[in-house]
Amino acid sequence: MHSQSKPRIGILGGTFNPIHIGHLILAQTALEKCDLNKVLFVPCGIPPHKDTSGLAAGEHRLAMVQAAVEGDLRFEPLDIEIRRRGVSYAIDTVAELRKIYPDAELHFIVGTDTLTELHQWKDIYTLLSLCRFVAFTRPGHDVNSLDAAALRLDRSWAERLLRSVVPGRQIDVSSSDIRYRIAEGMSIRYLVPREVEMYIAEHRLYV
Repeated sequence: MHSQSKPRIGILGGTFNPIHIGHLILAQTALEKCDLNKVLFVPCGIPPHKDTSGLAAGEHRLAMVQAAVEGDLRFEPLDIEIRRRGVSYAIDTVAELRKIYPDAELHFIVGTDTLTELHQWKDIYTLLSLCRFVAFTRPGHDVNSLDAAALRLDRSWAERLLRSVVPGRQIDVSSSDIRYRIAEGMSIRYLVPREVEMYIAEHRLYV
C-alpha cells in the first residue's frame, strides 16, 4: 500500500453511455502515473454541455459502471451525481467529495480535449483550487497545438493545466461508436467488458 500520509484519490466523471475499455484503461493509467490509491467512477446525472437525446437512464449507466469495475478494489463506482437530480456540475461533486475525504489529495482526471472547455465550467476557479486536474492525451487530439491562450483561463492556471498533461494510451474507442454499432446490429465484443455487453443486451439498450 502507499506510504503517503494523505490518500490520493482519482475522480473520473462522464456520461459512461456506456462505459468501455477506454475508460478502464484511462483509470488504470491514471492510477499508475499519479500514484493513486483508488479511482472513483462518477456517472453524471444530466451533463451540462452534452446532448442528452441518446442518454440511457442514470440507473442503467450506474449499473454498467458497477458491472465493469466489480472485483477491482482500486476502482469504485459513485452515485452522487445520479442521486443529486438536476444538471451535474463538477464543482458540486468535488465539494461533496472534499467533505467525504477531507484529508485526501483529489485528482480530477480528464482528456486533453476537455482543457479547452474548462473555461465554460461552473465556478471553474473554485474547482481548480479544490482538486488537482490531470489531463491525459487522447487519440486524434494534438496537444502540441494547445497553448495558454487556447484554454481561455487566467494565464497562471492555463500554464499549470498544460504542465499537468500526461501521455495516455491511445485507445480509440468511443461510447458514440459503441451505440452506433449496437443500433446497426454489429458486435461490441472486446470494446466493453463482457458484463457490460450482457447488461446492454439484457436491457435492450441503444437499439
